[in-house]
Amino acid sequence: MRNRRLWIAGSIIGAVILIIVITLALTPSNTHPAFAAAVAFMDAAGQGDDATAETYLAPDLLTYVAANCPNASVSACIDSYTPDEWGDLIKAVFRRSIPDGTSAWDVDLIATYQFGTGFSGVCIYHRVEQDASGAWKIVQWAGFLHCGDPASRDMTTNPDTPNRAP
Repeated sequence: MRNRRLWIAGSIIGAVILIIVITLALTPSNTHPAFAAAVAFMDAAGQGDDATAETYLAPDLLTYVAANCPNASVSACIDSYTPDEWGDLIKAVFRRSIPDGTSAWDVDLIATYQFGTGFSGVCIYHRVEQDASGAWKIVQWAGFLHCGDPASRDMTTNPDTPNRAP
């Protein structure tokens, strides 16, 4: 009887370990370099650090920023998307992602701002691609709106998602 209980307990523990290993193998880490690049870019742009933020942008997006953002400033562009009453960005964090081949990710972030609606969650989309040097670069962004807004759904393909660049 005791051997049977040990065998059952061992089987249950083994099954739990197997489930954990499979889950870890199939779930991308939020520390993947593409996700880290999206978060670092957003935090730098949200804090007004254009020099750092620009290092995460692909050449086409840098050209877009120069032509379309106030004072050719990426942080001014990002700041213009959110209402003044939300205050300043506190922090952006990784939310989820979808791979597109081996060298591109559609990454969703969630950010918190100081006040009001922005404090409860702002959804942001970044398209991140690996360039020839192996660096992960932001090639597109969209969103910067409250996560309760219907336009924040499926930001990768949703034509109603605002602030899409380029």
